[in-house]
Amino acid sequence: MSDEPKNTRADQEPQQPQEPQKPSQLQAPSATQATPTGPRPEPIRFFGTTWLNHDGTYTARRVTVTAGSLAALVVSGLVLRLAYEGLQLASVGGFVSILVVIMFATCSALAFGHTWGSFTQRPDPARQSSLRGLLTIGFLGSLTAYFLRSLKEAPGESLHRGEYTTARQQYDRRTAKRTRNPAKRNRS
Repeated sequence: MSDEPKNTRADQEPQQPQEPQKPSQLQAPSATQATPTGPRPEPIRFFGTTWLNHDGTYTARRVTVTAGSLAALVVSGLVLRLAYEGLQLASVGGFVSILVVIMFATCSALAFGHTWGSFTQRPDPARQSSLRGLLTIGFLGSLTAYFLRSLKEAPGESLHRGEYTTARQQYDRRTAKRTRNPAKRNRS
């Protein structure tokens, strides 16, 4: 083999300089590409902003989220059952077994209530961080609340819809006041 590079077809053809784009060829932003004015809807996890008009893949996403949360609930229940059977095999005693069942039931009930309430009003961030451990232990309650809410709507949709509607009304009122010509105002 020789150390010389092999000639390819691209090397043999002369390179043609590219023409610069003319101003008429440049992409100008059209009216459809303009940034929307006013408040924008806040995306919801797994749904994005399809919840606003129930368009696109909203129905498919709701079915998927409902089935997924139910599957996660069933798998979590099986994992908890295996953990409980592990306690039985370890012969830790009836008192410890009862305490574990009561702890998970109580934490799940509290997590259900907290999660269900967070779909209708924004939770306090300080309270949310202090309840992080309880919500972790009561994951069955959180999954149950998520599953039940997804049967009706995207979880948190009514909260986001109310906030968006309020923000949109306030924006429309502010911009309606600015549409008049201030120079033609009657000064009496």
